[in-house]
Amino acid sequence: MSSSAGALRRVVAAVAMVSVSALATAACANFSEQSRSERAGTFTTVPPQQGPGDPPTQQPRDDDSEAGPPPTGPCVDPNPGVIATCLETTSGVRPAAADGLSTYVAERTTGKIFVSKRYGPQRLIATVPVDGAGDGGLIDFEMSPTYQEDQLIYALISTDSDNRVVRIAPGDSVKPILTGIPKGATGNMGSISFASPTELRVATGDAGSGQGLAGKLFTIDPNVDDPTPKIIASGLGSNVALCPDAENGRLYVADHSSSGDRLQQVESGGLRKLWSWSDTPGVTGCAVAGGLISVSFAKAFRIDTLAAPTNASPSVGQPSTADVKKDFGAVARMTSTGDGLQIATVNKSVPGAPSETFNDRVAIYLPQGGSDDLS
Repeated sequence: MSSSAGALRRVVAAVAMVSVSALATAACANFSEQSRSERAGTFTTVPPQQGPGDPPTQQPRDDDSEAGPPPTGPCVDPNPGVIATCLETTSGVRPAAADGLSTYVAERTTGKIFVSKRYGPQRLIATVPVDGAGDGGLIDFEMSPTYQEDQLIYALISTDSDNRVVRIAPGDSVKPILTGIPKGATGNMGSISFASPTELRVATGDAGSGQGLAGKLFTIDPNVDDPTPKIIASGLGSNVALCPDAENGRLYVADHSSSGDRLQQVESGGLRKLWSWSDTPGVTGCAVAGGLISVSFAKAFRIDTLAAPTNASPSVGQPSTADVKKDFGAVARMTSTGDGLQIATVNKSVPGAPSETFNDRVAIYLPQGGSDDLS
């Protein structure tokens, strides 16, 4: 077992002792000097940040007994699985290191993206102006596939007039890549994920109407001007979340619709339904780790886990359900760290979230269960 994998396992073990949990994944692309000066839209220049984009250099120690007493303060969480805290309502989350012990996390309503690890430092690496009304704002983000060299971040955001895909560079303007995605009072939450440096997958909420590029799954080349979306599937609802499986290249999508919440697999002919929740608990995120698909339901304070389909068994088994209200509260977006997950909370925007989890945060979570029983 590698030292980084061992470190993650030890953190998860410590988490289990106090009932804890986790998530991750990252990506993006390059642009020329000419494109830097074009199509800046109405957005302002991003102010340079100290050490922009550098992931934390000091990782948590493998042996907590050698780490000394933890720091104190209002933003120190006693839960050993928490790697970012004192956040506003979160949206996208991505791992900042291969071991999953540090994270990039976005605040939906402020348009800020931070890099953090347990006990800090927690640094602001980017800000984009957004309209955070309803469920809009900084909806999701992805790091460039060559992020350590170019420091580029791509984001799906809401403005006062539309939803759009933009590119953010340190000290440079926020550049619109694809504009005019319909925006609604609700139904704006979507997701982005890189299939390759020239193929960005975009899943959009239906914005209450499903018109135009709303409620669609499509791909664009983010390196060209005015990219033409290639539609893969239509009919998506709200709170759309993409969950790629890095091990086998499969892609899943979870969403909330009037007829129930759904988990679907993206195939060449469109979407294949794997599971549905007729009681509509309100899906808010999904991620794949260790052969399991986890789906979060913020308002229900739970995470359901299903066995991922295989060539031998193309269906999914009965979900197992974990109540996470006491430990984390309302969990929304999630991401894979390999065997585990990073999970981000939205307690500040969900009524009934327990007061002790009011500060939104990112934590390590190891999914359990996922039955082969289809009954």
